[in-house]
Amino acid sequence: MEIGDKLPEVLGLDQDGREIKASDYAGKKLVLYVYPKDNTPGCTAEAQSMRDNIEALREAGYEVLGVSKDSAASHKKFIEKHELNFPLIADTDTALLQALGAWGEKNNYGKKTMGTLRTTYLVDENGVITHIFQPKQIKTKEHAQQILDIVKG
Repeated sequence: MEIGDKLPEVLGLDQDGREIKASDYAGKKLVLYVYPKDNTPGCTAEAQSMRDNIEALREAGYEVLGVSKDSAASHKKFIEKHELNFPLIADTDTALLQALGAWGEKNNYGKKTMGTLRTTYLVDENGVITHIFQPKQIKTKEHAQQILDIVKG
């Protein structure tokens, strides 16, 4: 997906098995952040950054939604362990990750594998992508502040 594209309507199931749709956020702005794996150091730091800055993000008009290919059960434990205050989508078949363009070839120590590309999408009230943070731009420990710097201009 690119800036100007609309999010797919069906985003997936959250940690409680509820279907999450783009239209659930109609009239609201959204931070949709894609991360590789629950309970890994970088992903935990990124989730905690969102958690700790949720009020500032909401004051800026944004709701937060995370997505990875981990299961709903894994997400539930991750949320409880780190007291996360936003939902996580379990994209176990990678359909959403692929639609977003956040699934692709990774190079780990010279070995090429397919996997999740850490990416964040800022979405306006109409479900249109207005900004994309590419993997190399994201600083996990301060990612919420990176978002706030963009949205507050």
